[in-house]
Amino acid sequence: MSVLNKILGTKRDEITVLRSPKTRDLLRKSALDAEPPRDFLGALSASDSHLRVISEFKRKSPSKGELALNLDPRTMAVSYAQGGAAAMSVLTDRQYFGGSVADLQSARAAMSIPVLRKDFVIDEVQVYESRAIGADAILLILAAIAEDSLLMDLHSLAQSLGMGVLVEAHSADEVERAIGLGVEILGVNARNLADFAEDRDGVAALARRIPSGVIAVAESAIRSVEDATRMAEAGFNAVLVGEALVRHPDPSSLVSDMAGVLVSQR
Repeated sequence: MSVLNKILGTKRDEITVLRSPKTRDLLRKSALDAEPPRDFLGALSASDSHLRVISEFKRKSPSKGELALNLDPRTMAVSYAQGGAAAMSVLTDRQYFGGSVADLQSARAAMSIPVLRKDFVIDEVQVYESRAIGADAILLILAAIAEDSLLMDLHSLAQSLGMGVLVEAHSADEVERAIGLGVEILGVNARNLADFAEDRDGVAALARRIPSGVIAVAESAIRSVEDATRMAEAGFNAVLVGEALVRHPDPSSLVSDMAGVLVSQR
């Protein structure tokens, strides 16, 4: 069984609990009553030509094991914002990534940039939950959602709640699928979710397939300013950086250096 399929099995068990009528209704009401979300799309669409940095908070991963179990999400959020991050990504999966809803809420309360909920969203009840807990954007992974109709239903629901949506691809076929669906923000992940192997060269090559009107985000395996520069030169508008930041002694300075990189036109 692939790592992704194992994770999705766990998610389906979690969704069963969330789908109980009382819980679902409560999440929907909380989502509709929540304060307006911060503008994730706008944060990545600023008019200047510098690289946008989505700074991630994660405690562990299936591929790297423990990264930073004792880090304070509030401290990291402030550091990221001070460094000039356009947005923050917070892992909320507990079993495989050591994250939590509390991590997202603590991070968001500490600063004013938009927060992406990084999890494996495959059901509408998770979209309501995301808005209810304060997320400004969600991640939709193409490899986890086989049906285009379901993907677009989740995408539309998130947008109707005011959230941004980062759609994630891992291959040329998935990039073409996302473009055909008309997504606004498209991430290309260097890590294959089947076995968590990395392919940075493949990510750089896929940038040119993405139309200029779509915000292109390079994800994973970005560990230095040099890596970020390579992605910017390939034409990516933004990078999502996690491991390098949670391991760095001065994450604010690394964010600042990456945010100073100029993006090449696609």
